[in-house]
Amino acid sequence: MNPYEITTAQKKKPFFEKIKANFDLWLFVLPGMIITFIFSYIPLYGLTIAFQRFSYKKGYFGSPWVGFQNFIRFFNSPYFIPTLKNTFILSVYSLVASFPFPIILAILLNSFRHKKYGKLIQTVTYAPNFISTVVMCGMLVLFLSPSMGIVNSIIKILGMQPVNFMGEQDLWRHIYVWSGIWQNTGWNSVIYFAALSGVNIEMYEAATVDGASKFQKVLYIDFPSILPTAIILLIMNCGSVLSVGFEKVFLLQNDLNLNVSEIISTYVYKVGLVQNDLSYSTAIGLFNSTINAVLLIIVNNIARKVSDYSLW
Repeated sequence: MNPYEITTAQKKKPFFEKIKANFDLWLFVLPGMIITFIFSYIPLYGLTIAFQRFSYKKGYFGSPWVGFQNFIRFFNSPYFIPTLKNTFILSVYSLVASFPFPIILAILLNSFRHKKYGKLIQTVTYAPNFISTVVMCGMLVLFLSPSMGIVNSIIKILGMQPVNFMGEQDLWRHIYVWSGIWQNTGWNSVIYFAALSGVNIEMYEAATVDGASKFQKVLYIDFPSILPTAIILLIMNCGSVLSVGFEKVFLLQNDLNLNVSEIISTYVYKVGLVQNDLSYSTAIGLFNSTINAVLLIIVNNIARKVSDYSLW
């Protein structure tokens, strides 16, 4: 029997026979499946309140159904266009600006001759990731303070007027995005280091024998090696394009920059927990998740047709 016939015979085995044959492996997977089911699938029933006028006293089964009224209310709300626009701009800006940096860092350090200094650079670039979001935002507010911040102190020394960075709408998005790049680039490059570590060293030796330059090695060996990983991560990031992190935005938000910093997640927090309008906030969250799912499917299909790499 050839290997193809063996593979075909294995595929024809009943499902429970496959489980029995790999019972030890299924035991390893079982805890993750249970946790995922409990915390990810069972709570999905709570989405029904998006179609109800939810009441704590009446609960899920007693609250009156209103259909798509909560969604229509959001679409007709004066906050719909601004929050959707701010979320989309901030997310796309973050994705476009931050996505290349981990790749560049991984390739540069992989080509770095002095491994000792390379590890030092890795440690320095990893360190900001371990700063909590609250501390990071506190640092930004303190450093950029118009009265006592170090940045404005330097500006004053240069004879210029201090700038209220956190109050300038034109600067707020740049502060959010580039502080995130500084904080996350080192950690996000880890997966690309892992991909580069799997490259056969004989490929580099053969390229050296052929007289390839360092740039040519990067272009024809390193970059193709991490391209599948980069495409998969890009697809996953596009699938969460409207899911901008709530914590950092909320902590950097104030009345002066509210026109550019009010995004879907902060708006959901305010109407859901502050105003206690759970049905309305759940409808907004469901709308957001639906758009993300559609974008994920579209980007995945495009990637599969263009590059033959995709999630499924």
